[in-house]
Amino acid sequence: MKNNRSGFSVLSVKRKPATWRRNKMKFKEAVTYDDMLLVPQYSDITSRREVDISSALSVTSALQLPIMSSPMDTVSEVDMAVAMAKAGGLAVIHRYNSIVEQGHLVSLAATAISEITDDPLVAAAIGVSGDYMERATTVVALGANVLCVDVAHGHHIMMKKALQELRNAFGDDIYIIAGNVCTLEGVNDVADWGANAVRCNIGGGSICSTRIVTGHGLPGLQTIFDCARTDRDVKIIADGGIKTSGDIVKALAAGADFVMCGSLLAGTAESPGRVVPHPDGYPLKEYRGMASKDAQMSWRNKSSTPEGVASYIPYKGSVSDILVDLEGGIRSGLSYTGARTIADLQHKAEWARQTSAGTIESGTHILTSQNGRRK
Repeated sequence: MKNNRSGFSVLSVKRKPATWRRNKMKFKEAVTYDDMLLVPQYSDITSRREVDISSALSVTSALQLPIMSSPMDTVSEVDMAVAMAKAGGLAVIHRYNSIVEQGHLVSLAATAISEITDDPLVAAAIGVSGDYMERATTVVALGANVLCVDVAHGHHIMMKKALQELRNAFGDDIYIIAGNVCTLEGVNDVADWGANAVRCNIGGGSICSTRIVTGHGLPGLQTIFDCARTDRDVKIIADGGIKTSGDIVKALAAGADFVMCGSLLAGTAESPGRVVPHPDGYPLKEYRGMASKDAQMSWRNKSSTPEGVASYIPYKGSVSDILVDLEGGIRSGLSYTGARTIADLQHKAEWARQTSAGTIESGTHILTSQNGRRK
């Protein structure tokens, strides 16, 4: 400490060498879905029904539709689980309720799904602190055979401890999804700790504000490019930022085995929540991030710094119609590359980065409203 001319004491701080600052300023360029396009290639596919879009979870189980619904309380409960199973996908029943309530949802879903398929997959989310082991034990006893360890920052010591404890308790009898992470190191570590599949992306969801609040994350497509380089025997789930079937195709081409969707499937008849009228007359349904203040207050009656928002979105009708459209878009996407399987797509994919003008051109850009004004 020393006194300056004004008589105030000031703390003398030694600056770190300039080389340190320069090294810390090194950065990578990162792209997201709207930045990139897949280049069309020669194809001998005459019908998109020739395309196989199934993706293996393990050596014994696969999803015929490589889509999972997010473990959110405005997306995934029993009705969504049944609809996803019928379509060939997988819903992850959320954990934002009591153990008894979640167990009841899992039991209902397990009963319904077992009537649809001989190889039922029932997934339930848990956390990494508090009652997570009791919750895991309960939902497994009531029919869950997939556990999703669901936290915002999955590359963390609490994730490591939770995965190790889960493996000690259940061995290899339970399939474990864990996340979220956005780096290759994160995928490798989470896989080494015991996960079968890793949710990849931080802060990319439509109602997630993690990047705004914390300054951390990576664009969604770059995350998949990076994470898919893993040499571990682990599945990659692109989670967040998926707006269209085209984004799904890009995620799969970049190396994802599955995509996880929230906003695409929210607002449907099968998503939890009531339909409310908009002042202009059309119906709405609530959609909220699980780190939003509304969700945290509803779940725990308290909220720390929120990393999500809550909103109402237009009611969309049956999720089955949306899933049919997404499936058709994925099949068409593979056919444009001349790929008959997801693995074929990943092998053949050629990428082009588009300019901001190209991004505008890629969208529907000549629509007009009833008054003739351009939308």
